[in-house]
Amino acid sequence: MTAEDHTAPELPGAPIGFAEFVCLVAALMALGALGTDAMLPALPAIGEALRVAEENRRQFVVSAFLGGYGAAHLIHGPLVDRFGRRRVLLWAIGAYVVANVLAAVSASFTLLLAARVVGGAVVAATRIGTIALVRDCYRGRAMARVMSIAFMVFMVVPILAPSVGQLVLVFGNWRTIFWVIAGTALALLAWIFLRLPETLRPEAALPIHPRRIAMGWRTALTDRLSLGYMLASTMLLGSLYGYLNSIQQIMFDIFRQPHLLAAVFAGTAATMAAANLLNARIVLRLGTRRIAHGALVALIAIAGLHLLLAEAGWDSLIVFAVLQALTMAMFGLANSNFSAMAMENMGGIAGTASSVQGFVSITAGVAIGAVIGLAFDGTTVPMVAGFLVTGIISLGVVAVTERGRLFGG
Repeated sequence: MTAEDHTAPELPGAPIGFAEFVCLVAALMALGALGTDAMLPALPAIGEALRVAEENRRQFVVSAFLGGYGAAHLIHGPLVDRFGRRRVLLWAIGAYVVANVLAAVSASFTLLLAARVVGGAVVAATRIGTIALVRDCYRGRAMARVMSIAFMVFMVVPILAPSVGQLVLVFGNWRTIFWVIAGTALALLAWIFLRLPETLRPEAALPIHPRRIAMGWRTALTDRLSLGYMLASTMLLGSLYGYLNSIQQIMFDIFRQPHLLAAVFAGTAATMAAANLLNARIVLRLGTRRIAHGALVALIAIAGLHLLLAEAGWDSLIVFAVLQALTMAMFGLANSNFSAMAMENMGGIAGTASSVQGFVSITAGVAIGAVIGLAFDGTTVPMVAGFLVTGIISLGVVAVTERGRLFGG
């Protein structure tokens, strides 16, 4: 019997209609992704407008956002455990609107990066609040099912965001993209204000006290499942951020097909969405471990094959698109279940635990992704090698976490 199988008091379920709840969770998850993915087609235009000649430096538009996003997790966790999920989400999304307005009017690359750091920092509350919100209502396999369905809906944003960015560039300029993001955040703010009740019970609110917060951090960092799956997720996120940092240059400089960036990106996002739909259908029957561990092994095999082809010079656009789509599908299956397993024993400190897990996995993942992105050498080898290496390390961490009993054994 695994940890996800033990009994626990029944949780209340969604506070609004299930379909609306899942869509709202997906929208909260997608808000940060929109701030990342919509930028990709605009990086050359931003570099030209703000006089950033070195292409690798333009990646900082993405990395600055993700850096702020990861670092702020430690702040938001105690806040959502003290003041509630709804109130923190409202304030954070309001601040995100302001940050994107500042980015839209930035006159220098430095000011733009500062606005991106702030935007990433405040929108990080959506991840903390979302995980705590779902954990208030569900646990174990049920939580994994909700997160998988939400992630499937959420993947519509990575599918559409680069296309939205390209469309905006047809009718406006790169600054207009930030105005679009600000408007989207404002609409989500209204949705939460009108429809989402508070899910944190008043008696469950935790005080903002250094000792209490430190104890929560200690619990999240010493619990075997929380620590192990947090570190495993960190490795996979590092490869994902390496992909985000590299994909624009890969499409522009290697394959010379900049107009296909949105299509290739959409293809990889679509396979991730399909994988999460599959996960939602089978996770209650097969369990999180069997699915996640199997997907991780498959990811390593696909990345290994892709690296061999890339080293041999056989990585055509079609080969790249197909193998990368398969890799991202396995990433989606593994990582969505990793998140649920990391939170299995964290119900009493959901906000604090998710903040610690998010801080470590995203901050370290951004650093790994930056290394992968800056290693770009005119081939796909650094990016593909990133998936292979991080996948192998992740599998090793999972094996230690489960004491060698993989696949739910």
